[in-house]
Amino acid sequence: MADPKGFLTTTREEPKRRPVDLRLMDWREVYEDFASTKLEKQAGRCMDCGIPFCHQGCPLGNLIPEWNTLVWREDWQQAADRLHATNNFPEFTGTLCPAPCETACVLGINDDPVSIKRVEISIIDRAFEEGWVTPQVPVTKTGKKVAVVGSGPSGLAAAQQLTRAGHSVVVYERADKIGGLLRYGIPEFKMEKFRLDRRLDQMRAEGTEFRTSVNVGVDVTVEQLQSDHDAVVLAGGATAWRDLPIEGRSAEGIYQAMEFLPPANRVASGDLEESPYSAKGLDVVVIGGGDTGADCVGTSHRQGAKSVTQLEIMPKPPESRSEAHPWPTYPMIYRVTSAHEEGGERLYSVNTQEFLSDEDGRVRALKLVEVRNEGGKFVPVEGTETELPAQLVLLAMGFLGPQREGLLTDLGVELDQRGNVVRDKNFQTTVDNVFVAGDMGRGQSLIVWAIAEGRSCAAGVDAFLTGRGVLPAPIAPTDRPIS
Repeated sequence: MADPKGFLTTTREEPKRRPVDLRLMDWREVYEDFASTKLEKQAGRCMDCGIPFCHQGCPLGNLIPEWNTLVWREDWQQAADRLHATNNFPEFTGTLCPAPCETACVLGINDDPVSIKRVEISIIDRAFEEGWVTPQVPVTKTGKKVAVVGSGPSGLAAAQQLTRAGHSVVVYERADKIGGLLRYGIPEFKMEKFRLDRRLDQMRAEGTEFRTSVNVGVDVTVEQLQSDHDAVVLAGGATAWRDLPIEGRSAEGIYQAMEFLPPANRVASGDLEESPYSAKGLDVVVIGGGDTGADCVGTSHRQGAKSVTQLEIMPKPPESRSEAHPWPTYPMIYRVTSAHEEGGERLYSVNTQEFLSDEDGRVRALKLVEVRNEGGKFVPVEGTETELPAQLVLLAMGFLGPQREGLLTDLGVELDQRGNVVRDKNFQTTVDNVFVAGDMGRGQSLIVWAIAEGRSCAAGVDAFLTGRGVLPAPIAPTDRPIS
């Protein structure tokens, strides 16, 4: 283990977030630098458990106790090697993952868990700074061609694994830049895009080809796709968003989160001068209490919103674990993100009954009512109706699965009852040479599951193409989080 007394003598410490008034002036990540000496002490809190439940919490099977020990010993390069052994993109999980590994940490049973996520991002940042992250060009080529449709975390993970196995891989992306939601869905203050770009440079040097502004099923037919490639990986994500079809929905000023966030990211990157959906000077209401909703909150603050209110139909979660979520499951508890720390209000147990508009047809308010859960149904509480001012409403209520029209319909792949693409134990769809990874097959999930699915799908594709499997498969298609 690392420090035999580390978990007894060292308390958990995280880097400080930059002052709110300063960070609202830019789009940079919110955390201040964290000294390596402090980080090494944090890694020393790891107990190197006989049964490391952090492994169970992480679908990638990250070798967490190993790289904690190496960091504590100041062997950062070996730690980076251990990190990359199971995770293609630790810079993505280190910034964006909610860290189910930490909630499964044995130390967390009666103390604060190890700062696993902070150690992870520190290792990979150090590795890039020192030049330890280099292209892994395949020694031999198989002559097989693979198309990966979608350049989010699952598509990129599958592409990198297949390229390194010697296959010729082309990644198709319908947006103008590679990255999927990593590029245009995740705000800069959560992950600056230099982290994505430097990894794409590595992938290009390894031989992966990227083609942007290509809508497969429209610009390239499925017949062309299949005739030009020996295998196809579908990694388009769950992009069919959930709507709120209530009275007044057609009013101007009501948008989906994924209509609002991409242009804001383009402004932050300098590709767009001003967002067409700016929150500047407006009362903003975000419907949906999840991470995407929090992204809308933080973005609205930076755009200069007059007020920001986030609504959630569920009751306010408890401050600590309840009996419903015992260790090592991922607990549903009250969390304050950096966006919430920056201001605004959060309302729980409320439901939107109607959008109210002004004489020009623009939304001016929401008609709300408090609700209580009775037998699994949300029942309005009589006498609690109220109006909440809003000139900009953002819907962040999750996703219903992949977009069906176009690619999936043309391919003829089978869908399950939830609208996700059916796949077998090797991530192969009901179409012979077509595979699926990530949210398109799993449903809306975490980035760490997307990367794990991409790696596992790549193993299935490699075995299909070569008759032998040489790539690791950390999960099966039926795996579910321990929560």
